[in-house]
Amino acid sequence: MERTLDIIGDAWTFRILREAFFGARRFDAFKQHTGAAPNILTDRLKKLVRNGIFDRVQYSAHANRFEYRLTEKGRDLYPMIVLMMRWGDTWLDDGKGPPLTLIHTPCGHRLDPVLRCDGCGAAIRAQDMTWEARED
Repeated sequence: MERTLDIIGDAWTFRILREAFFGARRFDAFKQHTGAAPNILTDRLKKLVRNGIFDRVQYSAHANRFEYRLTEKGRDLYPMIVLMMRWGDTWLDDGKGPPLTLIHTPCGHRLDPVLRCDGCGAAIRAQDMTWEARED
């Protein structure tokens, strides 16, 4: 967990990831939607590229401009982001309901994300878990 937090564990990085999942790809879009200062945004984007979360892809040779596209590794963070949204919807409710609702496009249903056991399908609760450390 420590290695993961080193890469994505600050508020600016989470905001950048959120915006990437909402479709942002360009520096100006990330800046506008996150409110990050240019130096902070540049630092976080470089770190995300360096760690394989984003690919930096040139989209204009004329102006030497780049897009930041989520890699497979980056897209794999989506369930974590969605579960964090659910936590906020549950525990930071302002009485008006969630600020946005996720719709599963293939079936049209609203998403209520729940982490489930691969074996039995039960919802995961901390009190029902144990762990085994890898033996090195």
